Amino acid sequence: MTIKIKFINPFGTPLYNDLITETLTPYLRSGSELAVANTTNCPENIDYYYSKHLIEVAVFEEVIKAESEGFDAAIVGCCYDPGVRVARELVDIPVVGPLEATMQYAPYYGHDYVLVTDHHKAVPYLRDLVRLYGQDVNCRDVSSINWFVSDMIKDTDSVAADAIKAAERAMLDRGAEAAILGCTIISASYERWVRHSGEKRNLAILNPNIFALKMAESLADLKKQGAYQISRSGYYQPLQQHNPREYADLRERFARKSA
Repeated sequence: MTIKIKFINPFGTPLYNDLITETLTPYLRSGSELAVANTTNCPENIDYYYSKHLIEVAVFEEVIKAESEGFDAAIVGCCYDPGVRVARELVDIPVVGPLEATMQYAPYYGHDYVLVTDHHKAVPYLRDLVRLYGQDVNCRDVSSINWFVSDMIKDTDSVAADAIKAAERAMLDRGAEAAILGCTIISASYERWVRHSGEKRNLAILNPNIFALKMAESLADLKKQGAYQISRSGYYQPLQQHNPREYADLRERFARKSA
């Protein structure tokens, strides 16, 4: 049974697509297919919240497009998990956020963890997500390596080195057993370094791209077997269920403009 996964880089540029493809493809299980794409007609910089909210509109369109193209699940490739929960209101295929997925896998690797993200602006936002996802008890700290995504792609080895040092330091300082690299580009840089260097993974440093992929494969498999039924009675109830005319009007007025 073939599982088709769409990984959507939300950054409004194809600059990061090859890095994600390179570092995720080895983890595809037999029968899975991965397509990596990016949003368009939106900002490239998700680091600031105004841009992030504009990007989320483009994410919604890409998720809807993924479902219409026959993909079995979609991953929104940023650890802000931008637009993930809203996107679940819009489609019936699973929509996975890398940070949420990794937090759910983390207890299999250690009792608690630290979260290492890219820069100072992301730290309070990810702290908010920790609370939203109910991970206050398990997450011991959120810190950053002070890199912006647009600079990371220019020197992925240095990003990986800084991430490893920051993860080791945070785990030691906080007495945590694992570390989540809370940025998809940090994680991909780390993965590229590990695969090229041949170094052993001596610490439980978790890559959200991989866990998002595995979550997407699992949920897509369940959906294909009729065992994934997202509830439409409350949180994920779609507007078209309540008022199909209003939904059609919104799509007519706003979706075409954003596209």
